Amino acid sequence: MSKICLFGDSISKGVIIDEIHDKYTMTKRSFANLLKAGEPKLDVINYSMLGCTISKGKSIIARHIRDVESCDITVLEYGGNDSDHDWKEISENPEGVHLPKTPLDEFIKNYNDIIGELTEMGKGIIMLNLPPIDEHKYFEWFSRGLNKANILKWLGGSDEYIYRFHEIYNVQVCNIAAEHNIPIIDIRSVFLEKRNYSDYLCNDGIHPNEKGHELIAEVIMSALPQIEREAIKRQCLKVGA
Repeated sequence: MSKICLFGDSISKGVIIDEIHDKYTMTKRSFANLLKAGEPKLDVINYSMLGCTISKGKSIIARHIRDVESCDITVLEYGGNDSDHDWKEISENPEGVHLPKTPLDEFIKNYNDIIGELTEMGKGIIMLNLPPIDEHKYFEWFSRGLNKANILKWLGGSDEYIYRFHEIYNVQVCNIAAEHNIPIIDIRSVFLEKRNYSDYLCNDGIHPNEKGHELIAEVIMSALPQIEREAIKRQCLKVGA
């Protein structure tokens, strides 16, 4: 079985909400851990980090470059944090101009830089798109203690804008994968196919709960032949180099 390096944010890390204590915690049943414990067991080394944006991810990959060299496949999962905003600043100044944590052009550039470096190393790459969010849950979660009216004013009167903006980054992830001919595992659709996909998200509306992590693990396991083909392809390229 191929050795897989996983780089991503808190979703890949396995962060969920402890609903009893209403706080973030780590689940042992994250999709990465489920893949390692499944059948067949996948050799997954998880370098994901809470709150990670694409720029932080770029620096983490650089810091672990020797580990990456020993991996057959590098799995990338970024975009959710990049699309987010500083809601406290928006709450205090709804008339101002507020950019996402990573502006879209910067997000695209950094993602392309990561792919370019990994490709130059001869590494197989798999990308994950973004699981959907429940914008209503998310709005109620992050706006606690803030001026909701001001935030809604900046959003144009509806929290649905949050979903649309998040979707823009998901589209770019898919576009980047297509541009570089990189296999992408569609973890988004398996949520959207559910009658109420919010049942598979935590109370914050952005992190998959344990049921959501099970969905992601199932999708990745079904894509296992694709992952293996990518690893074999890269091995062949090394031999012919």
